[in-house]
Amino acid sequence: MSDVVIVMTTVGENAADELARALVGERLAACVNVLPPMSSTYRWKGTVEHEQERQLFIKTTRDRLDALEARLRALHPYELPEFIVLRPDRVSEAYCAWLAAETRTSG
Repeated sequence: MSDVVIVMTTVGENAADELARALVGERLAACVNVLPPMSSTYRWKGTVEHEQERQLFIKTTRDRLDALEARLRALHPYELPEFIVLRPDRVSEAYCAWLAAETRTSG
Protein backbone atom coordinates (compact mmCIF):
# COMPACT_ATOMS: atom_id res chain seq x y z
CA MET A 1 0.00 0.00 0.00
CA SER A 2 1.24 3.49 -0.82
CA ASP A 3 1.27 6.69 1.19
CA VAL A 4 -1.05 8.31 -1.37
CA VAL A 5 -4.51 9.32 -0.16
CA ILE A 6 -7.39 11.06 -1.88
CA VAL A 7 -9.56 13.45 0.08
CA MET A 8 -13.05 14.25 -1.14
CA THR A 9 -14.83 17.49 -0.36
CA THR A 10 -17.65 19.50 -1.89
CA VAL A 11 -17.87 23.25 -2.16
CA GLY A 12 -20.04 25.85 -3.83
CA GLU A 13 -19.28 26.51 -7.50
CA ASN A 14 -17.62 29.87 -6.92
CA ALA A 15 -15.12 28.68 -4.29
CA ALA A 16 -13.81 25.49 -5.93
CA ASP A 17 -10.96 26.82 -8.06
CA GLU A 18 -9.70 29.19 -5.37
CA LEU A 19 -9.65 26.40 -2.79
CA ALA A 20 -7.86 24.05 -5.19
CA ARG A 21 -5.17 26.65 -5.98
CA ALA A 22 -4.57 27.38 -2.30
CA LEU A 23 -4.12 23.72 -1.36
CA VAL A 24 -1.71 23.03 -4.23
CA GLY A 25 0.09 26.34 -3.73
CA GLU A 26 0.69 25.52 -0.06
CA ARG A 27 1.94 22.00 -0.95
CA LEU A 28 -0.87 20.37 0.98
CA ALA A 29 -1.91 18.63 -2.24
CA ALA A 30 -0.04 17.72 -5.40
CA CYS A 31 -3.20 17.88 -7.49
CA VAL A 32 -6.85 18.80 -6.99
CA ASN A 33 -9.43 17.68 -9.53
CA VAL A 34 -12.44 19.97 -9.65
CA LEU A 35 -15.36 18.11 -11.18
CA PRO A 36 -18.12 19.77 -13.21
CA PRO A 37 -21.05 21.35 -11.39
CA MET A 38 -23.46 18.92 -9.81
CA SER A 39 -26.71 19.14 -7.93
CA SER A 40 -26.60 18.13 -4.24
CA THR A 41 -29.59 17.40 -2.04
CA TYR A 42 -28.93 16.96 1.67
CA ARG A 43 -30.44 17.45 5.10
CA TRP A 44 -28.94 20.28 7.14
CA LYS A 45 -30.23 21.41 10.54
CA GLY A 46 -33.60 19.75 10.01
CA THR A 47 -34.22 21.11 6.51
CA VAL A 48 -33.77 19.48 3.12
CA GLU A 49 -31.42 21.68 1.08
CA HIS A 50 -30.64 21.68 -2.64
CA GLU A 51 -27.51 23.40 -4.00
CA GLN A 52 -25.17 23.47 -6.97
CA GLU A 53 -21.73 22.28 -5.87
CA ARG A 54 -18.41 21.02 -7.20
CA GLN A 55 -16.74 17.82 -6.02
CA LEU A 56 -13.02 18.09 -5.33
CA PHE A 57 -10.62 15.13 -5.34
CA ILE A 58 -7.53 16.22 -3.42
CA LYS A 59 -4.43 14.04 -3.94
CA THR A 60 -1.95 14.13 -1.08
CA THR A 61 0.07 11.90 1.25
CA ARG A 62 -0.83 10.43 4.62
CA ASP A 63 1.68 12.60 6.45
CA ARG A 64 0.03 15.78 5.08
CA LEU A 65 -3.53 14.80 6.11
CA ASP A 66 -3.66 16.63 9.45
CA ALA A 67 -2.29 19.86 7.98
CA LEU A 68 -4.59 19.53 4.97
CA GLU A 69 -7.65 18.99 7.15
CA ALA A 70 -6.81 22.00 9.35
CA ARG A 71 -6.23 24.26 6.35
CA LEU A 72 -9.32 23.01 4.54
CA ARG A 73 -11.45 23.81 7.58
CA ALA A 74 -9.90 27.30 7.78
CA LEU A 75 -10.45 28.07 4.07
CA HIS A 76 -13.73 26.26 3.46
CA PRO A 77 -16.87 28.42 3.43
CA TYR A 78 -19.07 25.66 4.89
CA GLU A 79 -19.68 25.26 8.61
CA LEU A 80 -19.14 21.50 8.25
CA PRO A 81 -17.06 20.67 5.16
CA GLU A 82 -17.01 17.15 3.79
CA PHE A 83 -13.66 15.46 4.55
CA ILE A 84 -13.61 11.86 3.34
CA VAL A 85 -10.28 10.05 2.97
CA LEU A 86 -9.88 7.31 0.37
CA ARG A 87 -6.87 5.01 0.46
CA PRO A 88 -6.07 3.44 -2.91
CA ASP A 89 -4.98 -0.20 -2.95
CA ARG A 90 -2.41 0.44 -5.64
CA VAL A 91 -0.66 3.48 -7.08
CA SER A 92 2.20 3.44 -9.58
CA GLU A 93 5.66 4.05 -8.13
CA ALA A 94 6.27 6.98 -10.46
CA TYR A 95 3.03 8.69 -9.45
CA CYS A 96 3.80 8.12 -5.75
CA ALA A 97 7.24 9.67 -6.17
CA TRP A 98 5.82 12.71 -8.01
CA LEU A 99 3.09 13.21 -5.42
CA ALA A 100 5.54 12.91 -2.52
CA ALA A 101 7.90 15.44 -4.13
CA GLU A 102 5.09 17.95 -4.74
CA THR A 103 3.79 17.80 -1.17
CA ARG A 104 7.19 17.85 0.52
CA THR A 105 7.44 20.75 2.96
CA SER A 106 11.19 21.31 2.59
CA GLY A 107 14.02 20.61 0.19
